[in-house]
Amino acid sequence: MTKADVLDIAKRARLAAVSLASVTPKQKSAALDRIRQTLSERRQEIFNANKLDQTAAKEQVDAGKLSASLYKRLDITNKDKFESILTGISDVERLPDPTNKCTLATKLDDGLELYRVTVPVGVLLTIFEARPEVVVNISCLALKSGNAVILKGGKEATRTNAVLASCIQDALASLGVNSGVPSDAVQIVETREHIDVLLDLDRYIDLVVPRGSGSMVKYIMNHTRIPVLGHADGLCAVYIDKDADDKKAAKVLLDSKTNYTAACNSAETLLVHEDVVKDKDRLAFIVSPLLENKVVLKCDSFVIGVMKEVFGSQYPQQLEAATDEDFDTEFLDLIMAVKAVPNVHEAVAHINEHGSKHTDCIVTENKEARDEFLTRVDAAGVYVNASTRFADGFRYGFGAEVGVSTNKTHARGPVGLEGLVIYKYKCYGDGHAAGDYGSEKRSFKHESIDVANVNQV
Repeated sequence: MTKADVLDIAKRARLAAVSLASVTPKQKSAALDRIRQTLSERRQEIFNANKLDQTAAKEQVDAGKLSASLYKRLDITNKDKFESILTGISDVERLPDPTNKCTLATKLDDGLELYRVTVPVGVLLTIFEARPEVVVNISCLALKSGNAVILKGGKEATRTNAVLASCIQDALASLGVNSGVPSDAVQIVETREHIDVLLDLDRYIDLVVPRGSGSMVKYIMNHTRIPVLGHADGLCAVYIDKDADDKKAAKVLLDSKTNYTAACNSAETLLVHEDVVKDKDRLAFIVSPLLENKVVLKCDSFVIGVMKEVFGSQYPQQLEAATDEDFDTEFLDLIMAVKAVPNVHEAVAHINEHGSKHTDCIVTENKEARDEFLTRVDAAGVYVNASTRFADGFRYGFGAEVGVSTNKTHARGPVGLEGLVIYKYKCYGDGHAAGDYGSEKRSFKHESIDVANVNQV
């Protein structure tokens, strides 16, 4: 595929986006239903491709050229995993259509009315590693929100991505030209060389959604003028306050770290109030489940001494002295950096300095500590007595998610359909002219109109 071919894909995506802007909710539902049906019918073809990708990826892992965490994300042949992909399509189909919703209405003057209405962003570019289900998730979210999408997956899932994209395109094509949903609404490119070409096409692409390693996301952010919705790292922290309930602390901490270590919402840092560290019985109760589940704890100079005293004879290989770098590392493995802090203020300060603004948790029964943590921690998600693993579009009820954003504009946190729409202002007049308004002329009324009574704008 040449640079001209990539440019052609972007142009066709733009034309598809124009068509999608006027597609009805009924047409979107028909497209999603057909995609689900086609994927189900071609399940074995998809599995065959995925097994070939897994075999090739395993060789790369053994050769030290691919991380084990990426390899874990590759497999979709598990029955439950594939069924969850299909279920995810149905979940998206059942969600309310996010477009053409009036969010503000104002009567500027008699016969002059202004409406703010949600509309599709346009053309999305999604660049991702492993996780071939992203092809389906993003495609369906894009179509539901009226957007066209160009997909660029990692080379470790090339065969699977290609088959999934082919299934989606064939499903859309089978609906016919009157469906309103062109097959060019979902397109895929396959080689790394195409990324830089795509990132330069701000004339045709409206939003980049990267999902992958921190280095990949940072590269994209530094090499495009197109707005980027995403996050570079998932440096999530759990803070155990002195007023924590120990049972809650042990349960939340264990789940945050071990439920799925390869996920960006897995906790990487454990902050513990000094009083808890000094109380060896409390510390043992809270931390033992981690060690029993083979988590390696990289502890600061104060914590390591107490840990060795409590656990040294039982888990000597899982206790290590932490380096400064450990508190800035996304391990994506059964490893956790541990630090003692004197109070909630220092916990907040550490998170704001070293965290990635993804998701952070406090375990406490103290209202003042809770409120300070919730208010002052600068993150997309801030939790109280709940695992960081809840930071997920499906668990939030968004259906499948586009990704997790740590941005402070447009969309933040797990992003579902609402992150794929923007708005436009529609103004209806009757020959009105701006020159008629001003000093000693007509005055604006600026009266609010109840959006609940607005039907079609």
